[in-house]
Amino acid sequence: MTTQPVASERQRDAERTKAEILKVAQQEFARHGYAGARVDEIAERMRTTKRMIYYYFGSKERLYIAVLEKAYTEVRAMERTIDVEHLAPVEAIRTLAELTFDHHDLHRDFIKLVAIENVHQAEHIRKSEVLANLGTPVLDVISRILDAGQASGEFVTDADAIDVHMMISSFCFFRVANQHTFGALFGRDMTAPEHRDRLRRMVGEMVVAYLRGQA
Repeated sequence: MTTQPVASERQRDAERTKAEILKVAQQEFARHGYAGARVDEIAERMRTTKRMIYYYFGSKERLYIAVLEKAYTEVRAMERTIDVEHLAPVEAIRTLAELTFDHHDLHRDFIKLVAIENVHQAEHIRKSEVLANLGTPVLDVISRILDAGQASGEFVTDADAIDVHMMISSFCFFRVANQHTFGALFGRDMTAPEHRDRLRRMVGEMVVAYLRGQA
């Protein structure tokens, strides 16, 4: 009679434990990179054992891939919140640019993880079935916005969805990833609060100007 509730509680406990491991592991991988991060340190911070982490994830590499999957899934979920059907094309693409800016601003570990995985030439991303087609939803969103903008005459540039995605991502990513080198060379902290609103507006207006043929 009590088998099902007990099993459900155990499942919830397992999911909570996995989520907590992923949270700590993300911080460790972002701080030390894939090679430098130690599962022993993650276990110590979790007050659990290395064996328990391997029970859930199998290996250090699988744990790292799970961290990447979680990070990319979260950004893709954010992108899918754009209400393309009820926003004018200009407002839709500006909203996407500004939400991307907000996400990257609030999730600095995501930026570090992407930079680290580029050092590894996307070796681990290529091994993930979850990530294999995860780029498709954002390209679908952008394509629908571009098609609507072309149909309404608001967008005159023959734009490619991947190029527009790169345009938005590169601005938002650079601001966080290069904050230290840029600050050392030019004396400006691009992530300082006094610059945030201006740069957030800039990325949206930059993309809109390009699509309107004004760039």
